[in-house]
Amino acid sequence: MVKETKYYDILGVSPDASDSDIKKAYRKLALQYHPDKNPGAEDKFKEITQAYEVLSDPKKRETYDQFGEKGPEMGMGGDDIFSAFFGGGGQRRQRERKGKDLVHQLKVSLEDLYKGKTSKLALQKTVICPECQGAGGKKESVKQCKDCGGQGATIKLRQIGPGMVQQIQQQCSTCNGEGEIIDAKDRCKRCKGKKTEQERKVLEVHVDKGMKGGKKIVFTGEGDQMPGVTPGDVVIILEEKSHEIFERKGSNLLMKKKINLVTALTGGQFTITHLDNRVLSIKIQPGEVIKQNDVKVIENEGMPTYRDPFRKGNLVIVFDVEFPPSNWTTPENLEILRNILPTEPKQDVVMGEEHEEVEMHQYEPEKHSSNDQENDEEEDEGASPRVQCAHQ
Repeated sequence: MVKETKYYDILGVSPDASDSDIKKAYRKLALQYHPDKNPGAEDKFKEITQAYEVLSDPKKRETYDQFGEKGPEMGMGGDDIFSAFFGGGGQRRQRERKGKDLVHQLKVSLEDLYKGKTSKLALQKTVICPECQGAGGKKESVKQCKDCGGQGATIKLRQIGPGMVQQIQQQCSTCNGEGEIIDAKDRCKRCKGKKTEQERKVLEVHVDKGMKGGKKIVFTGEGDQMPGVTPGDVVIILEEKSHEIFERKGSNLLMKKKINLVTALTGGQFTITHLDNRVLSIKIQPGEVIKQNDVKVIENEGMPTYRDPFRKGNLVIVFDVEFPPSNWTTPENLEILRNILPTEPKQDVVMGEEHEEVEMHQYEPEKHSSNDQENDEEEDEGASPRVQCAHQ
């Protein structure tokens, strides 16, 4: 039973709704009442967002179910809230044993994080045997092990020297660490007295628009089950794969675009295929000169914001101007181009008496690298130690 159902009613789900159902309901309502699409629905959108923030967080949801709307606002754990209601020195709930969380990595592409995606993850998990409800057999036949007192382990003392005794704890051989003994004839026929069995579980992982690598998606209580132990969680950690064109920088997308020299100088048009397969057509106006490593921005074409997908970052384009190869045209055309392109005012170069003309060549690392280090090593190897005579 839950204390109140206000947040569940806002999302239109029942109090026993799964994490998946809550996410689906939120995404549908967020699209319907987002202020960009539905002006005047700001208050309704805030209610939906607040309800989802509480119910999508396992700890906040548990606190809300127990204490209502004021519970999550107090910012306390369950034990602290219990103390706040009944006094700091009052009785505290005994902590329950909780099983280990199961952690899985899920590789997602930049397209998945841009558009959103639902992936199915199949896993093997341990569940309590439905036949015996985790007892291992008939309840009246389950007896506490006398040798270990139900602890599953025994302690033995071993003398290792005069007046020195070593204490050794080891698994009880009588009950094999179970703390209980069940006669073979009374054991559960389905689990053979093991109390648990393996089950294949398929989880639907909702990758929402704008999520980032490293984001954890938690499935509360979906971990392995053991008698007397609260199941742990299944934690999915998103791992973002690198993209061949775009690089994510927060909410912005960064890309390099190669254009030829003609387009850089005279203008033109080029296209970019976005992460959702839309083709963006970009025009460089005639007269606008694009230089090497110039940076331009297309606003609102970056990554969507998590939980507010209609608000996007920017697409940042860094230009790489591709120059033609050497000897790409005739001397006559070069002369025409020289007359067209702007140049610095021609200055008279005064040659002194001592001057010479030199040729410039293409740099080749193997041929033109510095050999100062080699010469230094040779000098160090060939140098003889200097001896200074002492005068008496």
